[in-house]
Amino acid sequence: MLYSISRFLSACLLKTFFKLEIKGRQVFPKNRPFILASNHISNLDPVVVGVGCPYKLGYLAKEELFKNWLFGRYLRSLGCIPLKRKQSGAGVLRQVLKILKNKPMVIFPQGQRGKSYADFKAGVGFLQKKSGLPVIAAKVYGTGEILPKGAKTFKKGQIKVVFARVDKINKEDNIEDIAVKVMERIKSL
Repeated sequence: MLYSISRFLSACLLKTFFKLEIKGRQVFPKNRPFILASNHISNLDPVVVGVGCPYKLGYLAKEELFKNWLFGRYLRSLGCIPLKRKQSGAGVLRQVLKILKNKPMVIFPQGQRGKSYADFKAGVGFLQKKSGLPVIAAKVYGTGEILPKGAKTFKKGQIKVVFARVDKINKEDNIEDIAVKVMERIKSL
């Protein structure tokens, strides 16, 4: 319920102040988990992707966001999993695979905000290979100008998010091949 309320309020704010435009909502599989892979340029990206997707999503979030007890509880209630970025991600990936059995998850293959498209992790390929689930690519526009890295206040601008299926993933592909296909699809949107 808290997720639905948060998504509704966020949608109202994003549409009112930033003229949020959403394209490709029809690509999401119905009644089936999926992996949603998105570019990451701003702290607004998880909110924008969550508003754009018609289903409740799980998220990976950097561990530092959970330090405040109240905010950490709020994030957990939204389906966020703390991620220790400096440690091996094998444990987290196993946890995500368990969640993917029942609900979709958002992955930011670039790992951190503002990294280049060429600098990505193969975790999305691992998750797809192990789960066999479809991958939906998302590309967010405008958030980097509205809330750039390090900014404390919002600037004027427009936000757009585009969703598309990642096709041409074959069973023979290794995790790196899959991750490259996902990143190429994100870049192409």
